[in-house]
Order: sequence, then structure tokens, then C-alpha cells
Amino acid sequence: MNENAVEGRNAVIEAFRAGKTVDRLYVQDGLRDGPIQTILREARKCDTRVELVSKERLNQMSDTGRHQGVIAMVASYSYAEVEDILKRAREKHELPFLFLLDGIEDPYNLGAIIRTANQAGAHGVIIGKNRAVGLTASVARTSAGALNYTPVAKVTNLSRTMEELKKEGLWFVCADMGGETMYDLKLTGAIGLVIGNEGKGVSELVKKHCDFTASIPMRGEIDSLNASVAAGILAYEIVRQRMGKG
Repeated sequence: MNENAVEGRNAVIEAFRAGKTVDRLYVQDGLRDGPIQTILREARKCDTRVELVSKERLNQMSDTGRHQGVIAMVASYSYAEVEDILKRAREKHELPFLFLLDGIEDPYNLGAIIRTANQAGAHGVIIGKNRAVGLTASVARTSAGALNYTPVAKVTNLSRTMEELKKEGLWFVCADMGGETMYDLKLTGAIGLVIGNEGKGVSELVKKHCDFTASIPMRGEIDSLNASVAAGILAYEIVRQRMGKG
């Protein structure tokens, strides 16, 4: 299963009441008894995503076989707020540089992107709540310690967050093979770099909120890059331009 899994009704209730961040809650479809209702109330209070699944699915997910109809996926690290990320930029007297991740599902990709964000001097990473991996232990390990220094915020609606950030003066560039070559774009100022899902790319709704789309020149026989590799290449073009090079 996963080292971030909490199984059993009492354990899940205690996880919520202890203030732990539950990224996702799996509940056996059809269960409606008192303890399950209590868990669902706690999940609603915390805006936790709930998935109703079959008992067979829970059995497959369970390490102990004693899940009692509920398994919670608990984050290994606490999430920051978007305002915390903007405050970090202000404290450094720098224009904000953010990574926004639209549906990254692979924990190793997320960890690698957080590591790149740290090395590139980004002030933080924003991830969506739905259809995306959270801050699991695998993410923490892959980030190689970057999670201790780079805040990660989780938001319910990435597009709405982008609208709010535009009011703060940010503009957004997303990675897309059909975009303009990154070397031809001015990637300076208060900027958010948007990286999409490993298979589907940036969703159409999020893409509509981007000011530019940037493509990475390809010289090989294949036409795509791993999400974390693409993030690294574009991030360092932003770094180069912010440094006033070339």
C-alpha cells in the first residue's frame, strides 16, 4: 500500500482531529453508520477529497486487512498557504517566481519538480487538490530535502488561484508542444510556470488562464519530455532571463 495510509475508523478520526492533512479519503460505498458519518463530517470540514470505492478495492489497498471500510492518505508534510509563498518573495525583495502543477500524478515527478523549484530559486509550488498526488513520503524522499525549504500550497481550484494571483501582478506561462519556442518569449517579471499532467498536459481550462505557451525545441526522434525534465528546462530559461543573461 503506502506508508502514508491510515486504516480503521478510530485511527482515521484521530488523524483528522489531530490536525493532520488528509489528502484523500477512501470510503467503502454503501456504508452509512455513525462512525463513517463522523469521518465524512470531518472530511467536509477539511475539504478533503472523498472517493467511494468497493470493499474489494479497499482490501487491495490495505496492508493490515483491518480497514473497517475506510482508508485515509495523510500528507507527510504540512501544506503552506498561497499567501505564505507571496510573503516569501516579498521578504527576499524579489518578484514572485512560482511553479503551478496541473494534475501531476507521479510522486517521483512531483518530488523532482519541488527539488528543481528550490534549486531555481522559486518561492514556492502550488498544486491542485483533484487528480494529483499529494505530499507523500515518496515525494519527500525524491525532493532530497527541498520540501524543508520550498513551501507547497494545495488549492481546490487552480484556475481561480491563477485569477487571484493575476491581481497580484503575476502572469503565467505553460509548457505545451504547440506553443512558441521558449527562447522567443520574454520570461521575466512576476511569473508562474505551469506544468501539466504527465500524459494529458495542461488542461484546457488552466491553459485559458495562461498568458503564453512555451515549447521546448526538440531535436530527437521522440516528441515529448518527462514532466519534471520539462519543468527543469523551462525553469532555467526563466532563471537565465531573470538574471539578464542573453
